[in-house]
Amino acid sequence: MNETAHCRTELVAVVLGLDTIAAKEPQLCVLTTGEGDGFPSGPLQAGQASLQRSLRHWVENLTGFRLGHTEQLYTFADAEDGFGNRAVRISYMALARSSAEMASWQSVYAYFPWEDRRSEATQKFLIPLVRHMKSWVSDNERRLSRCSVAFGLDGHEWNDELVLDRYELLWEAGLLPEAGSWEGSRAALFAGSLGRAMKHDHRRILATALSRIRAKIRYTPAVFDFLPEDFTLLQLQQAMETLAGRRMHKQNFRRLVQHQSLVEETDLFDPSGQGRPARLYRFCKASSQNCYLAGAKLPLPPLV
Repeated sequence: MNETAHCRTELVAVVLGLDTIAAKEPQLCVLTTGEGDGFPSGPLQAGQASLQRSLRHWVENLTGFRLGHTEQLYTFADAEDGFGNRAVRISYMALARSSAEMASWQSVYAYFPWEDRRSEATQKFLIPLVRHMKSWVSDNERRLSRCSVAFGLDGHEWNDELVLDRYELLWEAGLLPEAGSWEGSRAALFAGSLGRAMKHDHRRILATALSRIRAKIRYTPAVFDFLPEDFTLLQLQQAMETLAGRRMHKQNFRRLVQHQSLVEETDLFDPSGQGRPARLYRFCKASSQNCYLAGAKLPLPPLV
């Protein structure tokens, strides 16, 4: 055993928010550092009784941004060098409301372009990627099963929440620069199309966060943590679509929201839209215990 090896523990903050200003539709963004290749992080200080409270205080002081819901994601431990030194990263996910300050954040789908299935461009990109993955699987039954479930093949449906599973399969296939085994032919085939790389294991941490928030919006009112206090039903639907990475059926989605009394009307209207101003609504916390918003997704086209 190497007596000089040591373990360093740090906190990593994945702060998610919706940018409703930069584009026609809201964009799911994440707060990054450097050149967009990492997240706010720092060493765990002795005497921190509550990691979650310490992280909130630390990130708010660092960024000047007030956080909403915060929860622990996962603890990652990976070897950093040939001497056995390890870094233990305790990751947290925090949600933030829309703000003009978010113009400088990075799009989450810039790191995972295959996860945004709202456009035909993603479909065109995914088809050759899936073909390559099936070739990589070869006759390995375990790999075949994992790929089929993760990418919605062979009778399986695309599961929005399997972000981390898809990322890890692409990593194992050597298609991601972080894997350290990016082959020349693969690099040429998918050059620039597999998203932005990140340092250490930060893109894996982001995949974990995206998996978590997609799970939460199915049966919890987490989507309202991203919205302003007053919002239109279209803004609510677009927020759900952005987080899930897929389109919703407009009428069915509104029925789900209104039949569960998740929103209440205000006397206000949104003057920013074209045509007749849309009514503004507010989240009704009293009805949030039985939230279910997973039943309005439109079907996705097959990948093979």
